[in-house]
Amino acid sequence: MAELLRLDQASKRYGALTVVDNVDLFVADGEAVGVIGPNGAGKSTMFNLITGDAPIDAGRVVFDGRDVGHLPPHARCHAGIGRTYQIPHPFAKMTVFENLLVGAAFGNRRREADTYGHCVDLLALTDLLPKANANAGTLTPLQRKRLELARALATEPRLLLLDEVAGGLTEPECQELLGTIRQIHASGVTIIWVEHIVHTLVSFARRLIVINAGRILDDGEPARVLANPAVKEVYLGMPAS
Repeated sequence: MAELLRLDQASKRYGALTVVDNVDLFVADGEAVGVIGPNGAGKSTMFNLITGDAPIDAGRVVFDGRDVGHLPPHARCHAGIGRTYQIPHPFAKMTVFENLLVGAAFGNRRREADTYGHCVDLLALTDLLPKANANAGTLTPLQRKRLELARALATEPRLLLLDEVAGGLTEPECQELLGTIRQIHASGVTIIWVEHIVHTLVSFARRLIVINAGRILDDGEPARVLANPAVKEVYLGMPAS
């Protein structure tokens, strides 16, 4: 499979604390990758290095064959990297449709009028069409998660980074969201999904990465990774036998 994303010895430090420690990561075009790890393991910081939300201290971020580690976030978005955040922050006083227009027009460098059809399609995909003219600040938690997802998709990413999009949702809501994410992946979008709800994540991911203390502890087929005694000890709290 063709390479889409690669981290080469990627590192990020905050003072004396190393949050991402010489991480090597390869993601092929079209993959469905899950990422787990304890709180503070460096998962979101790794996403920040990929998107440019945090400057890299050492190593490289290569996307579609190009070193993008020096580019600002908006340039990486234009290159095809989209993401969601753990806590959605929509433009609360704008309508749901207007929120998507911002992502489609500015995130994808298109004329606003040329994005209307695309935004309507995304509202339908994320079950937000009935809420198109509602202010984003009035949405339920599930609807806010869906809007966060739709805004990321409005930029037409080739790589979509999902940061705990199922957090705080009920089990039926998780299953609804999972169905949408499967549709997105089936359309050709490569997905890396960080999530604490493991059973939801592994029902989607074909590959599972475990991060601990800023390093990759294991990487491979989900069932094998979850059976790893070191993973059980670090992530699941089960002592190694």
